[in-house]
Amino acid sequence: MAQIEIRLPKMGESVTEATITNWLKEVGDTIEMDEPLVEVATDKVDNELPSEAEGVLVKQLFQKDEVAQVGDVIAIISTDGDAPSDDASAPAAEKETASAAESTPAAVAESITAEVATMTASVNGNGNGAVAKTGPSGKFYSPLVRSIAEKEGVSMSELETIDGSGQNGRVTKKDILGYIGGDRSAATIEAPAKSAPTPTPAPTTAPQAAPAAAASGFLANIKEPVVTAGPDDEIMEMDRMRKLIADHMVMSTHVSPHVTSYVEADVTNIFNWRKKVKKEFMEREGENITFTPIFMEAVVKAIKDFPMINVSVTGNQIIKRKHINIGMATALPSGNLIVPVIKDADRLNLTGLTKAVNEMANNARNNSLKPEDIQGGTYTVTNVGTFGNVMGTPIINQPQVAILALGAIRKVPAVIETPEGDFIGIRHKMFLSHSYDHRVVDGALGGQFVRRVADYLEQFDPEREL
Repeated sequence: MAQIEIRLPKMGESVTEATITNWLKEVGDTIEMDEPLVEVATDKVDNELPSEAEGVLVKQLFQKDEVAQVGDVIAIISTDGDAPSDDASAPAAEKETASAAESTPAAVAESITAEVATMTASVNGNGNGAVAKTGPSGKFYSPLVRSIAEKEGVSMSELETIDGSGQNGRVTKKDILGYIGGDRSAATIEAPAKSAPTPTPAPTTAPQAAPAAAASGFLANIKEPVVTAGPDDEIMEMDRMRKLIADHMVMSTHVSPHVTSYVEADVTNIFNWRKKVKKEFMEREGENITFTPIFMEAVVKAIKDFPMINVSVTGNQIIKRKHINIGMATALPSGNLIVPVIKDADRLNLTGLTKAVNEMANNARNNSLKPEDIQGGTYTVTNVGTFGNVMGTPIINQPQVAILALGAIRKVPAVIETPEGDFIGIRHKMFLSHSYDHRVVDGALGGQFVRRVADYLEQFDPEREL
């Protein structure tokens, strides 16, 4: 029987795993080439994976809600059109395939279909040196994490002590590598104290263990407060997207020292111009022109003037981005947030930016974004004014180093300077809130950038043609 292994493909920069959310084909079903096979969730996007072969689905190696790593075999398709057999004596070719797989990463994925080991066996593995996929606490360990644990001699009892930063507290590759590199020695020191029946004595070795724990990652040392719900309180479980957002925001505030600069901009010319052309634009393009693309145009111009805003940090190195990819924070009907990205925004005119903004916003609200639509951003804009907020302190969208919040446009009395003298008039104004990473963006650069954005907005030509 000719068999094709279907692996979880790479789905973008920094994406290492995905959750199986729904199998669209069951074992024994016939499937065509490029026909949807399975739904997976990665980062903030749900996506359908098409079949890479035509035939019969004979194995599903991951169940619904299990996490697979990029490169893991998630399914096997028979190209001979043979349905799976229940005969105890499997074909020799199939046995040879399974035997050969034992020395490859596919063997790790194959183990997903095995039954969960008993609690007593899972404490220190399954009796033959392997690490079980589920620990005594019920915590699930991915094939990659188990493979690393077995290679490095990390027992199940040690795995259970690692604070996972992944979904539902799962231990990720980063967590276990950090544990092996630093936390493991600290855990060894603290183990006798944890098992002792008497109270722990005054700390002597704990201060020495703390630096090692800190070196393994910021999340390892963060302990959330324990909150008790009252009898009349309602308890709601976070959905997957909310958990991802929470983890990303906590990570960002710990990675980057945030500083925020504020500038007020007079956008009267823009307000009046849009009011004048929006009907014509709708008739000509079939779309509404909002303030967002106009503001994005000013941001793109300012990034060209200050290219060190368009950077990322890795270790002690600065990556200067050549492309200007603007992320636009978009609120979803569910109350969650997603950031689709407009690639090479500097190559688009105002009409092109308007169409791109409208398309991304609609796709986000209809849950039809692709993984690549939310990747590769180099700078983000968030419009807090949509909800009537005049300013904000936005959190940087890692691995970027800055983000701009657009406040609500308000009619306010202002001093207007003219050759004949100053007078008070009604103007349309807004606040721009610019948060930036103080590791690489100092107050001068961060402040000058947001001031330049305001200058471009205030210098907008009220006679501009579409």
